[in-house]
Amino acid sequence: MASSDLKSAALMDQMNSHFSTDAGKALTKKIGLVYQIHIAPKKMGFQEEIYVVDLKKGEVTKGPYDGGKPDATFSFTDADFFKIATGKMNPQIAFMRGKMKVKGSLSAAQKFTPDIFPKPSKM
Repeated sequence: MASSDLKSAALMDQMNSHFSTDAGKALTKKIGLVYQIHIAPKKMGFQEEIYVVDLKKGEVTKGPYDGGKPDATFSFTDADFFKIATGKMNPQIAFMRGKMKVKGSLSAAQKFTPDIFPKPSKM
């Protein structure tokens, strides 16, 4: 993926590698959804980088989803996404506090949990 100043960009690269492992392939079979993630350096809606976490194909790509409409779209700041991905912030609490915005299927969004990220020992 292209270079980025976001801390979360390294997580996305690691997640892409994680999907080629047995644990990652099991997640792909279990979830089978497509998420589009907008990550902003400081404030949501400004200078966002867009990533697609495709749990149908088991890959992470940079740029908007081109296969139709993603199952759910999330918006975060870089710091909040990093906290959620590393298990330091609960996604439901982040949503209630306005630290995360969700568009699309809420049932699909609820399957987007820290479990889909590689464990911190691998980061």
